[in-house]
Amino acid sequence: MMTAPDPAIAADDTAVERVVSAVLRGGVIAAAALTAAGGALYLARHGGEPVNYRTFTGEPETLRSLGGIIQGAAALRPEWIIAAGLLVLIATPIARVAVLLVMFVRKRDRLYSAVSALVLAVLLLSLFASGV
Repeated sequence: MMTAPDPAIAADDTAVERVVSAVLRGGVIAAAALTAAGGALYLARHGGEPVNYRTFTGEPETLRSLGGIIQGAAALRPEWIIAAGLLVLIATPIARVAVLLVMFVRKRDRLYSAVSALVLAVLLLSLFASGV
């Protein structure tokens, strides 16, 4: 015979799903807005310039660091705003795992807390080991 699900657990799970959904939705919307704003600003400033495909110029060094991207975006530099949008997009699933870790710790669920902590550590290690 099957037992009925506990309404308190179902309500708690629904609250977790709502928080995670809000984090994911907010992150994607923020990333899209930043990237679109940076793209529009870039086209407004450089849309009419001729393109020289004969000479390759790489991105500036400041586009390779988190601090440089934040400073450039704060100075309203279009490429840096686009990069900030991409960083927000990359950070969104990491924020999701962090939120789940907090939720599992609050529920005192040791197994899922440990798994979430391990996943978060791997994500952060891979992000910062890449030089961001």
